Amino acid sequence: MIKRLLFVLITFISLSSAIAQKIQSPDEFLGYKLGDQFTPHYRIVDYFKYVAQVSKNVKLQQFGTTNEGRPLLAVFIASDANIGRLEEIRHNNLRLAGMEKGSVIANMPVITWLSYNVHGNEPASSEAAMWTLFDMVDPSNTTTKAWLKNTVVVIDPCLNPDGRDRYINFYNSVHGEVPDANPISREHVEPWPGGRTNHFYFDLNRDWAWQTQKETQARVALFNQWLPEVHVDYHEQGYNAPYYFAPAAEPYHKDITQWQRDFQVIIGKNNAKYFDQNGWMYFTKQEFDLLYPSYGDTYPLYNGSIGMTYEQGGISAGLAVLTRSGDTLTLAQRIAHHHTTALGTVEIASANAQKLLDEFKKFYDNSRINPPGIYKTYIIKNDNHNNINALAGMLTRNGIQYGFGLNDKTIIGFDYFTGKTEQYKVGADDMVINAHQPKAVLLHVLLEPKTFIADSNTYDITAWALPYAYGLKAYGVKESLKPASSRQSIAKPQQLINSRAYAYVATWQSVNDVKLLSALLKKGIKVRYSEKAFEAGGKKFMPGSLLITRAGNDGADFDQVVTRTAAELNEGLTSLSSGFVDKGADLGSDAIRYIKRPRVMLIAGEGVNAEAMGEVWHLFEQQIGYPVSLVKYQDLGRTRLADFDVAIFPDGTYDDFPSDKLQNWIRDGGKLIAIENTVAQLADKKGFALKNKEEKKDDKVEEKEKETVKLYGERDRDAIRSMIPGAIFKLNLDNTHPLGFGLPNYYYSLKLNDDIYNLLSNDDGWNVGTIKKNSYVSGFAGAQSKLKINNGLLLGVQSLGRGSVVYMVDDPLFRSFWENGKLLFSNAVFMVQ
Repeated sequence: MIKRLLFVLITFISLSSAIAQKIQSPDEFLGYKLGDQFTPHYRIVDYFKYVAQVSKNVKLQQFGTTNEGRPLLAVFIASDANIGRLEEIRHNNLRLAGMEKGSVIANMPVITWLSYNVHGNEPASSEAAMWTLFDMVDPSNTTTKAWLKNTVVVIDPCLNPDGRDRYINFYNSVHGEVPDANPISREHVEPWPGGRTNHFYFDLNRDWAWQTQKETQARVALFNQWLPEVHVDYHEQGYNAPYYFAPAAEPYHKDITQWQRDFQVIIGKNNAKYFDQNGWMYFTKQEFDLLYPSYGDTYPLYNGSIGMTYEQGGISAGLAVLTRSGDTLTLAQRIAHHHTTALGTVEIASANAQKLLDEFKKFYDNSRINPPGIYKTYIIKNDNHNNINALAGMLTRNGIQYGFGLNDKTIIGFDYFTGKTEQYKVGADDMVINAHQPKAVLLHVLLEPKTFIADSNTYDITAWALPYAYGLKAYGVKESLKPASSRQSIAKPQQLINSRAYAYVATWQSVNDVKLLSALLKKGIKVRYSEKAFEAGGKKFMPGSLLITRAGNDGADFDQVVTRTAAELNEGLTSLSSGFVDKGADLGSDAIRYIKRPRVMLIAGEGVNAEAMGEVWHLFEQQIGYPVSLVKYQDLGRTRLADFDVAIFPDGTYDDFPSDKLQNWIRDGGKLIAIENTVAQLADKKGFALKNKEEKKDDKVEEKEKETVKLYGERDRDAIRSMIPGAIFKLNLDNTHPLGFGLPNYYYSLKLNDDIYNLLSNDDGWNVGTIKKNSYVSGFAGAQSKLKINNGLLLGVQSLGRGSVVYMVDDPLFRSFWENGKLLFSNAVFMVQ
């Protein structure tokens, strides 16, 4: 009897243990098979939370939220032996990189990081993330359990929840009970703006280094707390393409190590083995290069990881789509492909764990001892303290070390802005960045004046050097110099305690100054600016300087409101006791212009480049805090234009543009700001002075082209001669015009095309930003494009009746990292009359 009871008890305990260990698969938890429908983000979150609760091998971390309040999650999966010492593993990894001091522990696991669904309308990967998670934690899966002995697996199931749900909600609202595989059916045609981007229509896969977006800031902060050895970024491409995995295409940046190249091949061959077994189509070494530093594959590479992109055909495929080859591609197939490469990557990382750790340490040892590039110190001149602080913040977020001052040492270095070797005496507030540091590779990539490009057929922009983007004069020095101070920012401006100023003066040279103007205008404070330089109170003030006079601001709390607002924004103010200036025009002269609080309309909707529109929206809402009304272009006909003073037309293609209604509004005093292709649509139109510039070809080149028989296989190469995949050109800037206020007499523009226009005649308007020969600075520009971009206009202002048109041929707010363009754009909004 006792034996029988004992047997029952043992059986009960065994069954209870088995039940306790049972973890539901995604299919069981969701109530449908993966691939039968799209899973909304909140249900993905539910599954990850569920697994974290029932599995002893998982730690779940919420590291942020999106703009729309959705959680950003990461799960850390480890073996029984390692799950309890994740912090020890993390700190050991940072010690391997030299980011923390202390002894390195031997035989630690490698960190493999899988990132999914950065583009919202590439949703198959988040579905695959759930399957991968289950396979990694399933107690009965002895294969993955063995892998976890050598690796900690990190899964970020959805990098862009807002974009994903935008796509999922669209699809679920239009498809029928049975998916329509016909590519022309509406379930395969997304409405504007599509699901690719985040809430502000930013491409998060272009934001890793710049971190302009809330999601990226939180994610990269977590990434840099761990610095994984392997990182995969999951995507989808056009549905007619098969699957892509590493090795990547040329060009590779020259700082990518041979080991990083070789291991991409090792992983690629392992993935190919499984695809071959299943008869699945795939390709490697094409299209997706490793140059631009702000991707989900290149950013990890420049941080010592094996960074890779995996691309499944499937954008706009819905649950099923008929491909060009006559096959039906299903969501279930797309999920299976991503699931296979995830497991294959973890497998090969686990098998090569010690080699990965050794090479990771070698990468960072070399960075500190022998940093890449000829410059061992970078000096950034502090002639704009707000931009210096903005750059300091960006470097800090990326873990790049810097300081200030060299004890008045004179250096000899390469001047980024003149292109010559010159002497410069370093000031106490000049930024000094020594290249001998753990993040030396990323530092070099971000600051090198010209990026070497082995193959010009690139996937993205080819120039991004931070001194040009931030408009800060810089020097590359071959000598290794250490900063005098390790402080992290320029000191805050001294605050005023003057309770009865005649006027306050603020500088106008950065987006933070624009933020001050915005805050004052919203509080009902009247603000003016000076059209000309003047001197008062022992200081010199440049054109564009903001003047907040007591005249017209009669509130009893005027001084308190102005000084407190400036203090909150760390803005310096100069107090003037009189309107009589020492030199220049007095404060009551006609050189002092009143800034009317503009009512701004931003055009959105079909035909508008959503990312370009998002840059403007983000600037107003998130950076300067100024109200802007988003109006669909299709609704412009029934919009009361008299309710607005400024209309911003981002890059786009507009039907029936410009309409008579819009032109009449301009003539009645409205201001139209036209950017990129909008400018092209105004050129040669009646009433607009802008004229297209005739393209002149080099006679020898043109004659050679006539004699050459083109080869079909070289068609992509031939097209490159007229391409500019993001190159920097130097403009001559008329900074006496309000559009150029606060900037030097030059401006570095990032050109994405070879558009250029004839100069406006003296009677037609103002040529504010012009370009001459030899204006090319950095990045790839095809021979024909280089020839075309000279002696023309890129920034101009035309008066039209009582209103004006601002022509901005290039995007001044590109991906929101082109910091210097933000002031230029703000001038167009607030300063140009």
